[in-house]
Amino acid sequence: MHEVFVAQSLLNISINECQNNGFHRIESIKVRIGRASGVIPEALLFTFDTLKAGTIAEGASLVIEEVSVSGHCNMCNADFIVDERFILCCPQCGDNSFTVNSGRELDIVELEVF
Repeated sequence: MHEVFVAQSLLNISINECQNNGFHRIESIKVRIGRASGVIPEALLFTFDTLKAGTIAEGASLVIEEVSVSGHCNMCNADFIVDERFILCCPQCGDNSFTVNSGRELDIVELEVF
């Protein structure tokens, strides 16, 4: 369950940014997570809620924007977007020679601080 490491990292980065810029409380953290990143949003939310206790993010909400997987097939030249977490072949032709263009993101995109 690497969501513990991810949640702790999100908290550490957010708390450091908040304090380094003279703020004292985090209201919300918005993240963009690709469906192929391996992070399970429900597990991340649960872990985040546990780890934030006793920090300046104690009352903060974690807002997750999921990014679909998009790619390009090198065999049939198709561009595709899928909602699956794991993709093993092109949904058009079934070949396994493709490039993933998006869906592996794990980014903090916004902090609401006071």
